Amino acid sequence: MTRLRAVVLGAAAGGGLPQWNCGCANCNAARRGEIPPQTQSSLAVTANGEDWLVLNASPDIGRQLAASPALHPTALRDVPLKSVMLTNGDIDHVAGLLTLREKQPFTLYMTGGIAEVLAANPIFGALDPAVVTRAPVALGESIEPVSGLSATLFAAPGKVPLYLEGDGAGLVTDMEGEQTVGVELSAAGARLLYVPGCARVTPTLAARLQGADAVFFDGTLWEDDEMIRLGLGVKTGARMGHMSMNGPSGSIAALAGMDIGRRIFVHMNNSNPVLVPGSAERRAAEAAGWTIGQDGMEITL
Repeated sequence: MTRLRAVVLGAAAGGGLPQWNCGCANCNAARRGEIPPQTQSSLAVTANGEDWLVLNASPDIGRQLAASPALHPTALRDVPLKSVMLTNGDIDHVAGLLTLREKQPFTLYMTGGIAEVLAANPIFGALDPAVVTRAPVALGESIEPVSGLSATLFAAPGKVPLYLEGDGAGLVTDMEGEQTVGVELSAAGARLLYVPGCARVTPTLAARLQGADAVFFDGTLWEDDEMIRLGLGVKTGARMGHMSMNGPSGSIAALAGMDIGRRIFVHMNNSNPVLVPGSAERRAAEAAGWTIGQDGMEITL
């Protein structure tokens, strides 16, 4: 039976929750078991329950696969993971590829721009090209990464990975191209979109999101200056290439009134107050029709 099924492998942004070097209130609460820990951003999707596509290979992918029975090995060296697709070249989305270097066949899908980033770093040669096929995909091209599942990559406003910024001079944080993309998935008449990084909702992006059965969307920060106010950093969300949830220019307002079935925030930074069950910010997001994603969450469309 063909059904579009998605499992949140990781709901947090880079560093996860708790982040190893962070003593913020959220991280300490997660260490004490008061709020659920979360691993770094990734989503697994299938159309037949047997062959799985993983969106982004986070540094936590080993733990994530171990925690997901549907992705456990089915025989000595047979695994349900058949393909991986990248939405950008950020460390928290590509470092897990090195965990998948164990001579295991799968296809790695990405834009040509992201493929160039990987090709420029010799460490990714650990993915034996004899068993791991790198498959660049053009924006707007429809492919079938696993049986019964259609996937299309599309530009999402964002920026290059931090390690490619250089001195930051002339950096564009909301450019549209191959460096930051979203994924549109469809099977059996259902349509799901995954956009874990987004600097703004353009009319083109809004049109693509319209009518979707489910949207997993960038929830990095609640407020643009959140990390600065908490003493955790010197950059705003906009400077990092992420729009905030709250405020007149936030994602909640940008997607309000649109015909979208389920709205789910993912890629949440450890500072984000929506990670705290019962917080005022979480209640506000939920009142606006959003679900706060968490590790292990599953939906079937």
